Amino acid sequence: MINIKINDIVADAYETITKAKDKRIIDDLSLKYLGKKSKLSKMICELVNYALPERKVIAIAINKAKNDIKNLLQQKKQEFSKAYYHNQKCVDQIDCSSSSLYFPFKMGSLHPVVTTMESIVYIFQHLGFSIFEGNDIETDWYNFEALNIPKNHPARDTQDTFYLNKDKTTLLRTHTSPAQIHIMETHTPPIKIVVPGRVYRNETQDVSHSSTFHQVEGLVVNEYVTFADLKTIVKEFVFKFFKRELKIRFRPSYFQFTEPSAEVDIQCYLCQNNKIDCKICKNSGWIEILGCGMVHPNVFKSVKYDNNLYRGYAFGIGVERLAMVKHNIEDIRLFYANELAFLQQF
Repeated sequence: MINIKINDIVADAYETITKAKDKRIIDDLSLKYLGKKSKLSKMICELVNYALPERKVIAIAINKAKNDIKNLLQQKKQEFSKAYYHNQKCVDQIDCSSSSLYFPFKMGSLHPVVTTMESIVYIFQHLGFSIFEGNDIETDWYNFEALNIPKNHPARDTQDTFYLNKDKTTLLRTHTSPAQIHIMETHTPPIKIVVPGRVYRNETQDVSHSSTFHQVEGLVVNEYVTFADLKTIVKEFVFKFFKRELKIRFRPSYFQFTEPSAEVDIQCYLCQNNKIDCKICKNSGWIEILGCGMVHPNVFKSVKYDNNLYRGYAFGIGVERLAMVKHNIEDIRLFYANELAFLQQF
C-alpha cells in the first residue's frame, strides 16, 4: 500500500514538472516534492511505525523516489538554461545602440543609504566644504583621548566598542570624529571639512540601532567662528536636504568633545506638529536629526591649537537616521536585510 502511494507521488511529480514553463516554478516544485513538509518527508518520519524489515524496504523506495524527482527537476532546469542561452545573441553580435527594452537583465540601482550620503556630501560641497576620509581602524588616542573622552567615560565600555587587541589600544571607530584630530594635526586653520564614513558600535540591533552604520562629520575651525555660524549652516543644510522650509530647534545637550553642545530637531514634515497618531515623530511634533556644538578647548589642546586665537564648531549626522526620516522608514534593519522588494522602491 505504501509503495502505491510513493508511485503516485512520483507520477504526479513527473506530470507537474514536465508541464512547468518557468524556472521559478521549478523552485516551488522542488519544495513541494522534496522539502521538509513534502509527502515523502512525512513518510520518512512515519517509518518508526513499521517493523524493521519493512522499514528498510520503504526507506529504499522513498530514497529512490526522491532521487528520481531530483533528477527530473535537474533535467528541467537544464532545459530552461539551454533555451535561455540559445535565444540570446552572442556577445560579439550585441547591438549596443538597440533599445534597452530588449536587454534581458534589470538595471540595478544605488542603495538608499548610499544616495542619502551622496546627497548630504553634495550639499556641503556646495556650501564650501572639502571632503576628507578617515580610518575605520583607529587608536585609543584618536577615538577617545584626543576628543576629551577620558579612561572612565561610559563610551569606553566594552559593550559599546569593538576593540581589536587585548590592551584596548586599537579599535573600530565608534564615530567619525577621530578625523577631526587627524586633519587638525596636519593642517592649520582655516579648516572646513565633512567626513563621510562607516562607524561601529557593539550594540544589540533593533528598530533604531545597528552595530554598523554611517555618519557624516563636519568641522569648521577659524578665527571668529561662532555658534551663530553653526546654526546658519545647519539651517541651510536642512532646507536643501528636505527641499522645503521646516521649523528647526536647537536643544541643549552634552557631548564630551563640544561645549556648548546641542541636538537639532526639525518640525515633523508628516504631521506638521499636529501630533495626531504620528509614527514618525511619536506624537512629539519634532524629529531629531543631528548633534553639534562648539569644539571643546581640550580638543584644541590635544592638537596644539591656540584656544585664544581659534574657534570651531562640529556636527555629526546619522545617515541612516536621515534616510529613515526622508523615506518614512520605521526600522533601520530594513537597510541591510537584502530584501529586493524593499530596495527596489528607491
